[in-house]
Amino acid sequence: MRLISINVLMEGMVVGRTIWNEAGHPLLHKDVVVTSRIIDRLHDLNIQYLYIEDEISKGIEVIETIAPAKRLQAVKNITKSFNEVKQAKSTQASYVLDQQSKVIGHIVDDIMSSVLDSEDILMVLTDAYLYDEYLYHHSFQVTMYSIAIAKELGYSHEDLRLIGIGAMLHDVGKLLVPTEILSKPDKLTQEEFDVVKNHSRYGFDLLRNLHSVSLLVAHCAFQHHERADGSGYPRGLVATEIHPFAKIIAVADVFDALTSTRTYRKKMLPSDAIQIIEKGRGTQFDERVYDAFKRSIVHYANGTVVQLNDGNRAIVSKQNIIDASRPWLRIFEKEENLLLATYEICLSDYPALEITKIETDFVPSAE
Repeated sequence: MRLISINVLMEGMVVGRTIWNEAGHPLLHKDVVVTSRIIDRLHDLNIQYLYIEDEISKGIEVIETIAPAKRLQAVKNITKSFNEVKQAKSTQASYVLDQQSKVIGHIVDDIMSSVLDSEDILMVLTDAYLYDEYLYHHSFQVTMYSIAIAKELGYSHEDLRLIGIGAMLHDVGKLLVPTEILSKPDKLTQEEFDVVKNHSRYGFDLLRNLHSVSLLVAHCAFQHHERADGSGYPRGLVATEIHPFAKIIAVADVFDALTSTRTYRKKMLPSDAIQIIEKGRGTQFDERVYDAFKRSIVHYANGTVVQLNDGNRAIVSKQNIIDASRPWLRIFEKEENLLLATYEICLSDYPALEITKIETDFVPSAE
């Protein structure tokens, strides 16, 4: 299957992956033939990319680290637990969160199990799921990324679980931020952003007195927006003052924010988001954490069409667990001509070759 931009989706193309909503219902089934009505609906839903089946991508699979059913159930449980806290009176929110801690722990255990059992790089899917509430999906994703980074850094099982719970609850303070600000369709004003920034302190206050959760989890909520160079918030801490767990969650948090669709901006593809974060390596973000992150996350998802510095086009056919930035490629076009017989290479075996461009808007001439 191949990843394409919605802008080049045409009638007659075949959907490669089912798109789900937060209730676990399919919005668009795999193998459905695309119609003009479907294209209009996808635009209305603000979907930017989807997978299709075609000849040049035949046999290429996209396998998620966490199975769709498990992911959807986890997000449902996160939604239910967080809503219990949100609906409680402010004086009772910590008590309610304490009551929900067992459920949250089980969700983290399930995510850990999937990440630890997988020998592959963490696969990031594009627009396979649609959620009305960004916070719940974000909490799931950041937990998954944080555990993958911590696994790469060699943390113990006990620490992995603490990091996972810290990641799951890192944004819990947003439950106390006015909904009209969090769901505003336009870019926030500075005054509104200052209100949102309070969520770090709100989260810390919610979590620090819980009997069922380590104080380290509270510090993850408090510090995940701090930056190594002191440019973060709420306290402007520097590298030596930031807890290592919070440094991990900081990278995971930014990556998911960049690769998620928001009402006020479009999402980035993973490779673009990684490049943005790399600019802050050693200044905003811990070097070891960034390096582990870069090794843990898929840079170019299977099915992504890329252009190489020799002018050829290829499609990512599978991942390279030795170097995530240099995957296996299926070369399908030379000098603007489709090859009658494609062939595959591992980019690591060709040091002079580089990916220069991602082409989600590519349409083969045969189509």
